[in-house]
Amino acid sequence: MSEDKQSVKAVSTENKIDCSVKTSQSEFQALNTHNTSNTHNTLNTKNSSPAHTSVLSVQIGQSSIKGIKDNNEDYVASQIPQSLYQLENKGVAVALADGVSSAEAGKEASYTAVTNFIEDYFQTPDTWSVSHAGQKILTAINLKLFRKSHEFVSENKGYLCTFSGMVIKSHIAHIFHAGDSRIYHYNSEELRQVTRDHTALIGKGRNILARAVGMDSSLNIDYSKLSLKKEDQVLLTSDGVHDFVPDELLVKTLNSQMTAQQKSDALVNHAVKMGSDDNISCIVVEVEQLPEESLDDYNTRLTRLPFPPELGVGMRIDGYLIKRELFASSRSQLYLVENEETGEQSVMKTPSVNYERDIAYIDRFIQEEWIGKRVDSPNVVKTLAQKSKRNFLYYLMEYVHGETLENWIKLNPFPKPAVAIKIIEQIAAGIKAFHEQETIHQDLKPGNIMLSPEGKVKIVDFGSVYIAGVAEVFRPLIHEGVLGTASYSDPQYLMGKNSGIQGDLYALSTITYEIFTGQLPYGEGIEECQSWHDYDRLRYRSANQFNPVIPLWFDRALERGVAFELSNRYLTIEEFLTDVHNPNPDFLLDDPSYKKDKSQTLFWQIISGFWLLTLLLLYVLFS
Repeated sequence: MSEDKQSVKAVSTENKIDCSVKTSQSEFQALNTHNTSNTHNTLNTKNSSPAHTSVLSVQIGQSSIKGIKDNNEDYVASQIPQSLYQLENKGVAVALADGVSSAEAGKEASYTAVTNFIEDYFQTPDTWSVSHAGQKILTAINLKLFRKSHEFVSENKGYLCTFSGMVIKSHIAHIFHAGDSRIYHYNSEELRQVTRDHTALIGKGRNILARAVGMDSSLNIDYSKLSLKKEDQVLLTSDGVHDFVPDELLVKTLNSQMTAQQKSDALVNHAVKMGSDDNISCIVVEVEQLPEESLDDYNTRLTRLPFPPELGVGMRIDGYLIKRELFASSRSQLYLVENEETGEQSVMKTPSVNYERDIAYIDRFIQEEWIGKRVDSPNVVKTLAQKSKRNFLYYLMEYVHGETLENWIKLNPFPKPAVAIKIIEQIAAGIKAFHEQETIHQDLKPGNIMLSPEGKVKIVDFGSVYIAGVAEVFRPLIHEGVLGTASYSDPQYLMGKNSGIQGDLYALSTITYEIFTGQLPYGEGIEECQSWHDYDRLRYRSANQFNPVIPLWFDRALERGVAFELSNRYLTIEEFLTDVHNPNPDFLLDDPSYKKDKSQTLFWQIISGFWLLTLLLLYVLFS
């Protein structure tokens, strides 16, 4: 983020400003404003549907400037859904973060925390409570920043920031907080600080930050709820404001007849006049209208939607016509459906009635939808946003034309290397998109990968993923004797160890082996393994015994990719791709053909040296 540019997401603006408008996947308008005259960026937002008497309506004003500092390490943003359904079920979100000045990447940390919180929140399933969604998202963001901090040598440097965020849904403001930025509640009678400063006194009047996003591998986030009434105001500030502007002036400004944006601008100007020596940021939220009825009961019902009944061709559910069944197992069903209003086709995934009373299964099913919305890649099937009320538990995905990679392998034995490598590269790109979200797929296999007639690859299932920082404990995969799962899943998973990225690498290497040979690297016997002793008895089968054109260096790359021991396996997907594209010299050291070539060269070198020596002797003797 530039030092004087503030990115704000909202539905509408009352001020006429120079802005660019675009539509995001989550159906929101993003407005970016830039005032070059004073490096001061402002945007006033308001719900665009005030005609509805039972709809939440707020006015938001927000400002952020660098002050006397060289860079602005604060970041503020807000988002109001455009659709009535999203407004009722997700609410309005605002967030403010202050990059820790002693950290080298404070600016990047605050930008990441705010943008990821808001974007990810609106991607969470509407079956999640606000507190559940917010805390899961922030936990994942914290771990992401903490790991990025390892890029720095000094332990005092890294991606650190304070965070104060709020989601207003129905009559309730849900507060998420860590650090020394603040959130205040003002109801025209009193100003009350609803967050506490996470600081520690170290003597001589000096305070240090005791808690921040990215500071540790785990984040202790303060969560609270605040009941709102019409005309209430909520104020979010960085320490560049509240450390310099007294409460009396805060109250006077909030109690004025100015708009929310004018109040935000005024508070920033007050901080400047009061000698603020930090970045200066604040958000003012005014409640103009609240829904007539609380959504608490509705949310409770939504969290446990009933399973859909047994569906058949021609049946209708929530405005979708069932065209045909695409897949069915003991765990879930996939249907091709058509939106009766728009005619658009998509895939509906429904849970199996076998698990109707299994709370853990239901939570995993709901989590699948959230994962699908977070992972954005052309090589991963897109999970579609719900545009109308759901009466049953299901979610929608884009319809991918083509066949499974499993079927393609059967129909295309010994494919051209260029074609095969292109498929592998696309699978790798899809997997890396999961990893960018701190998510491990865990169950990649040809049956979960679709291939279009044009050769486009899409990963279409992620029901077994593990999300770092979200899952409290690692749960090993459970095998149900289905051929194809244990064949591709890392034995480390099956034995209860989370091997992370290396686990997905194992699956990618196994799939690569099968594409080129039509076989599995350890044979079908891997399906019967129940312990490490069983795996120890297996031996890697050289790929060129099934496909003689495979060179030794390529075979060695595959062998390393599917090694059971993590110390013998590649660390990253990039390393594996490099070695399948280009011969690794280390793999040629004991190559018989390579040794033969070296021996022949050495032979001719000796012969040449012998004749040269003979000529020199003849010259000396007869000269």
